[in-house]
Amino acid sequence: RIEAIAGWTEMLRDTVSAAAGLEQAIGATAPLAPGAIRPQVEQLAGRLRAGARLDGALREFAAEVADPLADLVTAALIHAAAHHARRLGELLGSLASSARGQASMRLRVEAGRASLRTSARMITTVTAVMAAGLVLLNRGYLAPYDSAGGQVVLLLTGVIFAAGFALLRRMARHQQPARILAPGPRPGPSSLQQGTGWRAGAAAGPLPGTGE
Repeated sequence: RIEAIAGWTEMLRDTVSAAAGLEQAIGATAPLAPGAIRPQVEQLAGRLRAGARLDGALREFAAEVADPLADLVTAALIHAAAHHARRLGELLGSLASSARGQASMRLRVEAGRASLRTSARMITTVTAVMAAGLVLLNRGYLAPYDSAGGQVVLLLTGVIFAAGFALLRRMARHQQPARILAPGPRPGPSSLQQGTGWRAGAAAGPLPGTGE
């Protein structure tokens, strides 16, 4: 999905650079958008053809894609539409390059997480097989755990193993970055000009490359 957003952003950059308006560029790229986000881009183009306001249609697009990078591209387009940015093509190019880098980074991170998941499965399997083997083949080795003290030690061992597995699971889980555009009521034109309707920090300054 990140690569799809980057590819569509590059399409917008090239189309806008060819002196097409932003709404026309969105309509022209909708049939050619990458498959991962093509339905959302086509819906965005359809809303614009039906006469919807650009800022509202873009916010609905961001809500449908529900990706932090899509929020960033949408925020740049909303800002450019509201302030008539003169360097939108340059900004979109920077966003596309950033998206490509993020996609490559996530691939590397996911490879590391896959290694963690494999290690967790191996540890779990070896532990379970070892415990089952002791119960079936060498019950005498487990005799000390029949006492009250042994039960306490066994309980502590189980807690340590459970905490270790929980930590491995947490390390292997992907945490989605915070979104820039908060879902909620759609602000009016005056709110967009004043920077409201954004999360704290999203409107702290002008977007780079917009010429504002």
